[in-house]
Amino acid sequence: MTRPTALSLAAALLATALFTSQASLAAADPERCGTVHFADVGWSDITVTTAVTRHVLSELGYITKVKRLSVPDTYKAMSEGRVDVFLGNWMPSMENDIRPYLENGTVESLGANLTGAKYSLAVNQAAWDGGVRTFADLARHREQLGGRIFGIEPGNDGNKLILKMIESDAFDLGGFKLMESSENGMLSQVKRADHLGQWAVFLGWEPHPMNNQLKLHYLAGGDDWFGPDYGGATVHTNVRKGLTRECPNLGRLLANLKFSLAMENHLMEAILNSSTNRRREAKAWLQANPDTLARWLEGVTARDGGALPATLVQADTR
Repeated sequence: MTRPTALSLAAALLATALFTSQASLAAADPERCGTVHFADVGWSDITVTTAVTRHVLSELGYITKVKRLSVPDTYKAMSEGRVDVFLGNWMPSMENDIRPYLENGTVESLGANLTGAKYSLAVNQAAWDGGVRTFADLARHREQLGGRIFGIEPGNDGNKLILKMIESDAFDLGGFKLMESSENGMLSQVKRADHLGQWAVFLGWEPHPMNNQLKLHYLAGGDDWFGPDYGGATVHTNVRKGLTRECPNLGRLLANLKFSLAMENHLMEAILNSSTNRRREAKAWLQANPDTLARWLEGVTARDGGALPATLVQADTR
């Protein structure tokens, strides 16, 4: 009776080992998934979330690369398979940008990675104190505002909304001019206006350090254009067609990603206000927030199907 028991035990151990080996092989992403291409449209929040995600993927054995592209070029590149991941699909303001690609199936959305974001027109303290509290107040104070609305890079969805408002004379904005530049260029103009005691209206959003660095106020009344609750937005993770089927382990991680306003504000401030390496800041934040990392890593293995690396496990269990 002893011998059959020993044989049964040996057989069970062998079956377990085979099952574990097969499970590891099944979990492994193929070689073609080893390099992941991200799009970064130059917004600080997306630069930060991309940096954090790249750090985790690097620890898991993936190679990551970033292409700096405009929003329209991002979706074109994804539809052509030149970009794999975009973490910055702000909805509903980017609905028109992404809709054609969702409909033709070349881009897929994995759901929201951030909730509670803001995206709308904002004014500086001088304009607020002067009575600009709503979209409808802008035209009444055209002279004090210089007839200008400061935006970011050409082709951006927020700029497009502003241009449509101007072209359709919504809120009597027909005589205003959109000043397109970049995120940094726009904020420099607002800071200059603050310094000179001038009024300014511009495209504002949260998460972003501007909410801590500037005395800004979001305007009410723009729900039909930017959405309710001062442009209350969700930010979604987009991937190219078929990515999650071809690379299931990568797909699990991307689907697990959930960020917070506090996290992004902290990391953006740290990165923008110093010469610190963004990947180093991302690593430090993850080590200080093991619970978040644990949620991201649920069901995830190293790229080759093996165990999570000690560097992530240590951060995960601190």
